Amino acid sequence: MEVLALIDALEDIVEKGVPIPLSGKSVVDKQEILELIQEIRLKLPDDLKQAKWVKEERQRILLEAQKEANNIIKEAESKIISLIDEHELTKKAYEQASEIIANAQKNAREIRLGTKEYADNILANLERIIQETLDVLHENRQELKK
Repeated sequence: MEVLALIDALEDIVEKGVPIPLSGKSVVDKQEILELIQEIRLKLPDDLKQAKWVKEERQRILLEAQKEANNIIKEAESKIISLIDEHELTKKAYEQASEIIANAQKNAREIRLGTKEYADNILANLERIIQETLDVLHENRQELKK
């Protein structure tokens, strides 16, 4: 992520600042910091677009999983109908259909949960990055005001 590299560069500038004796403060190149902040502002929309893509991809995967589960259920129902004429086969078909349906529902549930967890992790990471960026920007603005 380019935003993280820019934040690292911003941090390097602050760390390399010339210290002012007995004050705990440093002198930094204001123009260089402002340029990095501007680049961060330009790059953040890309990260937000990526988060939106992750959300849309999650939704697509959920829909695909639901379609797959529905197809499996339809296949099971078709199998049951074709075996209905013979008693023993009918009994076995009901058992297999139930098992297939249960497995399909279990698989769909697992896919949904996994997708939600993946998307949540990506969004949480993005949220953390944005918060860190905001914290650094806030600190820098506070330093600039002093």
